[in-house]
Amino acid sequence: MLTEPTLTTRPEDGLDVPLLVWCAARPVLAVSSAPLGGGIGVRNWVVNATVPMSYHRDDPAAHLAELADLLDLDGPGVGLLTGVDVAEVVSRTDGGVRAWATVGLGTPVQAAALAETGSAEAVPAGGPVPAPRVGTVNIVVQVPARLADAALVNAVATATEAKAQAIRELGLAATGTPTDAVTVLCPAEGPAAAYGGPRSAWGAPLARAVHAAVLAGGAGTVVPWSDRRTAR
Repeated sequence: MLTEPTLTTRPEDGLDVPLLVWCAARPVLAVSSAPLGGGIGVRNWVVNATVPMSYHRDDPAAHLAELADLLDLDGPGVGLLTGVDVAEVVSRTDGGVRAWATVGLGTPVQAAALAETGSAEAVPAGGPVPAPRVGTVNIVVQVPARLADAALVNAVATATEAKAQAIRELGLAATGTPTDAVTVLCPAEGPAAAYGGPRSAWGAPLARAVHAAVLAGGAGTVVPWSDRRTAR
């Protein structure tokens, strides 16, 4: 299915900015809340790109499509953005399910809390936080068996629940950040598993892998990539 992610850079505003690229040996089925390649469909690659916290573009999907062209990625794919250094990606495996997470928790929120300023709906999922603090938890999950469409949607919910559990265990009164995104990928062929909930055959290891990745990724102090870049 997916390769291990390749860490590379691209020039942006005079800097070499990092990004992660996963490629599929053959097209895979994906469900995603990402700004590029969101929804359910067959995908060939995934990109998780760091952007400086000064990022000001309001067209994340178009920007990610430009990055895909720069990387010579063919066919449809999934594109994510984050203000954290994607070199800090954390990976965990459980029962054949692999989860990768880049974790920025500088802008924690309770999902059902009233927004303090503006509407979270105005911020693109998986995009950068328009504030001087790090936010965005991007999660990429690979399941080795075909999931039915409903199970894929259920798997996104399961991953989100596991993320929220990890954040609570990190001591934050939050369910995530305003710009988190989840991508779940599985083979495009084969008998389809009907369920993706936290007690299902594939949802249970998915939940454990995501929980472990987010817990480990959130345990350290994460600073904005631009701040880290300046510090170096």
